[in-house]
Amino acid sequence: MNKPIAVLGAGAWGTALAIAAHRAGHPVRLWARDPARAEAIAAARENTRYLPGQPLPEELEVTHSLDEALDGAVLGLIVVPTQHLAEQLPHLPAKLPPLLLCAKGMEMGTRRLPLEILEAIRPGQPAGVLSGPNFAHEVAKGLPAAAVIASHHAALRQEAARLLSGPGFRLYAGDDPVGAQVGGAAKNVIAIAAGAVIGAGLGENGRAALVTRGLAEIARLTVALGGKAETVAGLSGMGDLLLTCTGPGSRNFSLGLALGQGKSLEDVLASRVGVTEGVKTAPALLARARASGVELPIVEAVAAVLDGAHDIPSAVESLLGRPLRHE
Repeated sequence: MNKPIAVLGAGAWGTALAIAAHRAGHPVRLWARDPARAEAIAAARENTRYLPGQPLPEELEVTHSLDEALDGAVLGLIVVPTQHLAEQLPHLPAKLPPLLLCAKGMEMGTRRLPLEILEAIRPGQPAGVLSGPNFAHEVAKGLPAAAVIASHHAALRQEAARLLSGPGFRLYAGDDPVGAQVGGAAKNVIAIAAGAVIGAGLGENGRAALVTRGLAEIARLTVALGGKAETVAGLSGMGDLLLTCTGPGSRNFSLGLALGQGKSLEDVLASRVGVTEGVKTAPALLARARASGVELPIVEAVAAVLDGAHDIPSAVESLLGRPLRHE
């Protein structure tokens, strides 16, 4: 019998990945932090809060015990929001399987990427990241999708790609976890800007220009932090950016859309169930870029809008008024 795969985090993406791993032919244990939530999901055979309308396979186990979820697991997928990762990692058992961090973003205050958080708390733990252009509800339904598993451990990335690939979900192995993480974090911030452009009625030309220049910003920061420029042209860079900046299911794009339409950030966030990672990532990303000597004008404009320093018209004016330069 195949060894189980543990999925830690029962939000929309964690639930979707659990379903996908089961579809790939593996026993799966889905962990929810809240015992009542775990019991409700197990009883309903559906995550009615975060992924309504998508039934769970009967064989898929749901638990609130980390020890139970990870016992004998061949692979652990951590799908805890980046801002809460440092809080959850110390609670994991001492003995762990190889891990994949599946949330995107950069930690406020410390400006750490997910693998940097893991290394600080569990040094030497074999790990990688899973990143790409994936909406949870589509992956759960089995619609065609692809992603990359990036790790410095060649055997880990290749084996994890083999384990998780299945009908409708194709995984590629990559050796640039820095580039994959920067792409996953920055695209959320650029997507807020793209949504604001559309919400404010500034047109498709404006969105296309913004997304393209956003990709250039991602590439500059990736290289500055030790990643590869070519990673930005792949699934965890351009692929994820395109989906997040155009798909109506994107939480970050839809937040920007609402801001562009004149709604307040507080009201938009108060009406949401899931995490809109770009809100907290923007200031952390900007601070890390500045420390590395990298200019990120779009990220800077988004951070200024989110903290109330600029409104959208003044942010647009500041971007369009920058000195002319070669592309």
